[in-house]
Amino acid sequence: MEFAEILKGAESEGKDKHLPVIDVNKEQGIVHVVVGKEKPHPNTMEHRIPWIEVFGVKNDGQKVCIGRGAFAAAYTSPDVYFKVPLKEFKALCALSYCNVHGLWQNWLELV
Repeated sequence: MEFAEILKGAESEGKDKHLPVIDVNKEQGIVHVVVGKEKPHPNTMEHRIPWIEVFGVKNDGQKVCIGRGAFAAAYTSPDVYFKVPLKEFKALCALSYCNVHGLWQNWLELV
């Protein structure tokens, strides 16, 4: 089995929203990633998003980890912001993990 086989994307979305949505403010260099942008994801001990990770592909092709947000059940929302030198990047990838429905990915091309 390849790692890519466990990743789910927009085509797998159902009633509960799991896809990490990436929004970018290029002027301020802010990357915002949220799960459940249109409809909040459940946030209970039984069903929650415990973390989001963001990776970038630099203009020279190098892949780097930008950051990770961890969330406690019931007290937080799966929503993170990062200050990023966006001119150095050509793409961003966000991963989110649901303890019931697995690992989800989304990409945003910057150029």
